[in-house]
Amino acid sequence: MNAYTSFAQVYDAFMDNVPYEEGCQYICKLLKQYGICDGLIAELGCGTGTLTELLAASGYDMIGIDNAPDMLEIAQEKKLHSGHDILYLLQDMREFELFGTVRSIISFCDSINYITEAEDLLQVFRLVNNYLDPGGYFIFDFHTQYYYSQVLGDTTIAEDRDDMSFIWDNYYDEETGINEYSLSIFVQEEQDLYRKFQEEHFQRSYTLKEIKCLLEKAGLEYITAYDELSTDKPTAESTRIHVIAREKEK
Repeated sequence: MNAYTSFAQVYDAFMDNVPYEEGCQYICKLLKQYGICDGLIAELGCGTGTLTELLAASGYDMIGIDNAPDMLEIAQEKKLHSGHDILYLLQDMREFELFGTVRSIISFCDSINYITEAEDLLQVFRLVNNYLDPGGYFIFDFHTQYYYSQVLGDTTIAEDRDDMSFIWDNYYDEETGINEYSLSIFVQEEQDLYRKFQEEHFQRSYTLKEIKCLLEKAGLEYITAYDELSTDKPTAESTRIHVIAREKEK
């Protein structure tokens, strides 16, 4: 089963611990630091559009890009309720196309880690460089090797709520750097009846050194990196790193 199909139905419920509002404030602060106070922003891996909506409410013209139709269907429903003029595109970030360039491209919540081949990630970065305005900024995050090997590891995470529950098994391969997520989701349909869904997700760990190398190969200029939602330098125990790069020369 493709990732984020049946899980899309319960994604927002189980992701309510993700600090989207704090993430929006953080991204807005970085954008404004580089002189981007308004204008067109594209988000890669926008999912159900939670962050996209928050950035639209902050005054940015948003394009949301994702390859999961079920997730974008929920994003479209949010758009109808909010009235924000957001353009959603059903596209794989390895092949995304825009109608022109944008002031910034962002990616949040470790979407980059879903690109499990370095050559594919290089292609993503090349497309980012192509669709950024001259001097435009690319802001994204990724989970680190430390996170997958030392925090997530071969763990099982389970959560039970009133009308839904899930079991999340993780298997990390140190040699390939691939983390496999095996998800079993149970959604209540009647009082004593639950429907079970199963999904497999795969993410790859990257080092900051590897990310910098791929950015430079793609023609982007690496600017800096920060520890999660801060302006502190990443450490050996950072679990998530935010990277800022800039369009250098087409």
